[in-house]
Amino acid sequence: MRIAVAADHRGFPHKAPLMRALGEDGHATLDLGTASTEPVDYPDYARAVGAAIREGRADLGVLVCGSGAGVSIAANKLRGVRAALCHDLFTARQAREDDDANVLCLGARVVGVDLAIALAREFVRARFSGAPRHARRLAKVLELESSGA
Repeated sequence: MRIAVAADHRGFPHKAPLMRALGEDGHATLDLGTASTEPVDYPDYARAVGAAIREGRADLGVLVCGSGAGVSIAANKLRGVRAALCHDLFTARQAREDDDANVLCLGARVVGVDLAIALAREFVRARFSGAPRHARRLAKVLELESSGA
């Protein structure tokens, strides 16, 4: 699987370990920044990951900021992105299986590196179930996105 990974300055310390772990699992990772702990604006990195998914350069994305909330809000403004803020394994799995999320958002000030890696692995390993009730709900989400409501 091709996974785009990006972080703002607060998430930067988690980025390299996440990319290394995903690479060890056989995934191709695409580093979309940032490159240091110098302050940057998280919406720029959410846009980069969303563009990589929309353009077919990545299948999934992982975004990390301080709380995870900022990158989640920004990423969910992008057409075709279904970003989920996950700080536990259940949510990371269910976001993919039930909601067909394609971007995992993490808070580096909320979860340590080891848990962030476990969450990313759980998210990537899970697949959309396609169960009729979930497909129906996803269709409604996509309708909301296309209507601009």
